[in-house]
Amino acid sequence: MKQKHLTLLVAVALAAASTSALASGYRFGSQSVSAQGSAEANGAEAADASTIFANPAGLSRLDGKQIMGGVTVLAPHSSFQDAGSTRFTRTPTGGPASQDDYAPSAVAAPSLYYSQKIDSQWTAGLGVFVPYGTKLNYDSNWTGRYSLTDIKLEAVNFNPSVAFKLNEQHAFGFGIDIEFMKARLGQGVDIPGTIAAAQATGTGAVLARQIAALGGNPAALATAGDAHAAVKGKDWGYGFNIGYMFSPDQNTRFGIAYRSPIQHELKGGATWDFSGVSRDPVVNAVLQGAARRANSAAQVDIRTPETLSLNAFRQFNDKWAGMADVTWTRNSRMDNIDIVFVGTAEGNEVIRQQWKNTVRVALGANYKLNDQVTLRGGIAHDEAPVRSAELRHAALPDADRLQLSFGANWKLTPASSLDLAYSYLDFKDAPGNYTNNCNPTATTCTGNGETVRGTWKTHMQLLGLAYNYKF
Repeated sequence: MKQKHLTLLVAVALAAASTSALASGYRFGSQSVSAQGSAEANGAEAADASTIFANPAGLSRLDGKQIMGGVTVLAPHSSFQDAGSTRFTRTPTGGPASQDDYAPSAVAAPSLYYSQKIDSQWTAGLGVFVPYGTKLNYDSNWTGRYSLTDIKLEAVNFNPSVAFKLNEQHAFGFGIDIEFMKARLGQGVDIPGTIAAAQATGTGAVLARQIAALGGNPAALATAGDAHAAVKGKDWGYGFNIGYMFSPDQNTRFGIAYRSPIQHELKGGATWDFSGVSRDPVVNAVLQGAARRANSAAQVDIRTPETLSLNAFRQFNDKWAGMADVTWTRNSRMDNIDIVFVGTAEGNEVIRQQWKNTVRVALGANYKLNDQVTLRGGIAHDEAPVRSAELRHAALPDADRLQLSFGANWKLTPASSLDLAYSYLDFKDAPGNYTNNCNPTATTCTGNGETVRGTWKTHMQLLGLAYNYKF
């Protein structure tokens, strides 16, 4: 039973999360406070330097030098109700049947954008933002602990960009994505189930004799608890994004933007803690040796899915403007994943991911209240990449969601302004029935063999604040 393969599952899935704004999967939330106010429908608006993320061609519309710094706070509320999770022996895993505090009360991420007009045709800029992230802390003894106990992902993307304005109708943009990611996760190791299986096949007596020969107490096997595994990994990845913007007149714009896949080679190490299995260190050492768990390095190569966005903007009059965005994400690159341990003879872990492609549709509007205040609003529907309950893992209990957003821009001076945004996201109930197809008794593959059955329910709120300055 080699749990390190399973622990790297989440690191792989995290790296493959979409980097599009508010995309389903392991997305953080919002990469632009001004865009958040319209539910990210404003890809063709190009009103400030955050257009670097949505469509770099929009840089061509910005004058002088502009800087935008913001922070988005995400406050989720999630719950889980167990519906019969089992070990690989098909006996109940035990532990609390419900979870309601595994998501953090609040998580914040900053964003920074800068643009500078070079001449009448060229504009350059730099964006720094958080493309995705997650943080979950289930109880260490919850019913799905053999799948996951905790996970934390932090990612940052550096996006230098340039735009070329061919004429008043056509503009093009290009950017380079330099992405850093680090992740940590933990999970339980099913020692009680492994002991029960060994005793059922008669090999438990071998363990007992080995423990006794080393001076330990074989009786401790009857009360043995879980071990715990943890893994950390980090990586740099590189990609690009391009955009095109067409303006048939001064009040109308259409845009198309593409973000490439990013190749990641995750490297990290796994550590195993058997100290809490029993009070007898001899028993713990024998069980760790029998499970063949030793600290080691691991590696997995993945390619993140690309995104393609189509958007439109129309200034109807001096008060009202409307906008829309459709973003397609090629999540289907995430099929089964093979995790390899370099320099070992351990079998690969095959993770049944099999994500589907998704579409996000957003509609938004601006209303100019007066010369100082512009109000924003938007609504969006976003599909989840998870195909079914049988493929819904505890690290990503994702579901289709509906987003409602409100925002405002308040001009403080002719050169400075504040952006405010609030969003509410309501997720569909997410039933799970995920089974690891490899169990601890297998010799050619790795896995805990657990089944996590239950339903996740989630809603979340986002609050954003940004400061803009032109000089």
